[in-house]
Amino acid sequence: MPTNYVIAIWCYVISALLDAVDGHAARYFNQSTKFGGMLDQLTDRVGTMCLLVNLSMFYPAYAFWFQLSMAIDIACHWIYLHTSILQGKASHKFIDMSENPIMNIYYTNRLVLFFMCAGNEAFYATLYVLHFTEGPMILGLSLFKIMLFISAPVAIVKSCISILHGYVAAINLSIIDVKERQGLQKQNNSEFRFF
Repeated sequence: MPTNYVIAIWCYVISALLDAVDGHAARYFNQSTKFGGMLDQLTDRVGTMCLLVNLSMFYPAYAFWFQLSMAIDIACHWIYLHTSILQGKASHKFIDMSENPIMNIYYTNRLVLFFMCAGNEAFYATLYVLHFTEGPMILGLSLFKIMLFISAPVAIVKSCISILHGYVAAINLSIIDVKERQGLQKQNNSEFRFF
């Protein structure tokens, strides 16, 4: 990534496209697994983190924002995935209709999910390529800069959705904690009455 942008960007784009296809293929062939779901989340986070580390080196004045983006992405997705497991959900993408309506649309509308993920990846990938080249010019404007400005709002909204992941997960995790404490309290009360 630090030196050969042509190979790096092709690998990154192919990886992102395969990520969009692998889940569909696993469900179609009835080969979905918990391991696959975890691996999918892990590889998504790792790939993005590698890119953001390089962007921090290329654009040191904006390193704080790249670091903040990494922190939001990792922390919010981790707590959301962990809470989904504690709730007994088959997948972090399973959304109960009573949950947050934005999360419901994000995970049930495949077009929205694809658009948000693709736009977010396009933003960071375009920033990466712009470090090396302006790219083709269209009417005197760099194609990569046009892509950057188009994808920037999507990346911002995607970060907000990641924060929402964390918020929803924190609420759900606190509900789990309250129910567990109530269950323990009832158990302790029934044991006390027995003696």
